[in-house]
Amino acid sequence: QVQLAESGGGSVQSGDSLTIYCAASGVSFASTDMAWFRQVPGKEREFVARVAWDRSTFYANRVKGRFTIYRDSSKNTVFLQMNSLKPEDTAVYYCAAKSSGFSTTAIDYDDWGQGTQVTVSS
Repeated sequence: QVQLAESGGGSVQSGDSLTIYCAASGVSFASTDMAWFRQVPGKEREFVARVAWDRSTFYANRVKGRFTIYRDSSKNTVFLQMNSLKPEDTAVYYCAAKSSGFSTTAIDYDDWGQGTQVTVSS
């Protein structure tokens, strides 16, 4: 059974940094694309960042230069380092997995975690 579990969320102030992570099981992690999405009530789930099996990365314009996605295959874990956080970054952050093939669309991803809340106050 595929399981994705996000951790590391919390409440911070504007300008702070926070790292969240996702532990994966039941998948071929080394050959799987991993991504982070975020969502607030009443809005569509928004793409944040993606790291492919070959460690190539892609970021949404709204976070590029502030966020870094990386993976540790030995631990089956993907991380999202968030710097210079802004109140508009407040959301539930979800990790997602899919077989190789570039996508920034939530419906294309096969498996999802339950999410971790990130709250940024000014």
